[in-house]
Amino acid sequence: MLLALPFPVIDPVLVQIGPLAIRWYALAYIIGIVLGWLLARRITALSPAVATRPQVDDFVTWATLGIILGGRLGYVLFYRPGHYLSHPLEILQVWQGGMSFHGGALGVILALVLFCRQQRIDLLAFADRVTSVVPIGLFLGRLANFINGELWGRVTDMPWGMVFPTGGPEPRHPSQLYQAGLEGLLLFALLQFLVHQPAIRARRGFVAGAFLAGYGVARFIGEFFRQPDAFLGFLFAGATMGQLLSVPMILAGAWLMLRARPAAREVAA
Repeated sequence: MLLALPFPVIDPVLVQIGPLAIRWYALAYIIGIVLGWLLARRITALSPAVATRPQVDDFVTWATLGIILGGRLGYVLFYRPGHYLSHPLEILQVWQGGMSFHGGALGVILALVLFCRQQRIDLLAFADRVTSVVPIGLFLGRLANFINGELWGRVTDMPWGMVFPTGGPEPRHPSQLYQAGLEGLLLFALLQFLVHQPAIRARRGFVAGAFLAGYGVARFIGEFFRQPDAFLGFLFAGATMGQLLSVPMILAGAWLMLRARPAAREVAA
């Protein structure tokens, strides 16, 4: 038996009043959205301002729907299509778990396109500001995964390996914390640095591209330490589903950064 750190058992339910239960995972979503909304209001006002505060407030609803609907449908389609085809009513049982970041990202992208079209906002400039705050939610979500004792890592002999309640007797990488650091803290610091540079903000789409590529790289690396889902295992060339879904994000992000150019100035007549 290898030495391992004890898993800090924390009740996944923060507060329960009768049948009403508030879970850490739900709280992570709520706090992530609220903090992202407050920071986005400030960042969208940076010169040149791309949206008003009321518009940012309105977009929160669109983004929340994109996260929830896209995240759930992404999990259904990317991870367990066969199961949900046989049990379609379970698609609605979000409280049973099962959300995909890649699906949520597609949902938010669709929300961005539709919202900017309706409000006549510059899509790329607005996307730059909005995506710069997304790692807040990613960080909190990974911490909630850790508290839930889910999505644990592969077996390891490193001294910080942990024995998770549902992961068997072997010490495993606390990969949720690795991902919280990569997808959350590190990516947040990078995007905040970029979005606060006037020259970078002038290159519409660059920060959004950095988010897509940065998340894709962070997720790809993190998947080397995370145990693949038992119902999927390793896929093409030994890659995981998370890695395969991250490749298009990296390519799309690199394309956005390479094509990003400052907006042409209007010439006075």
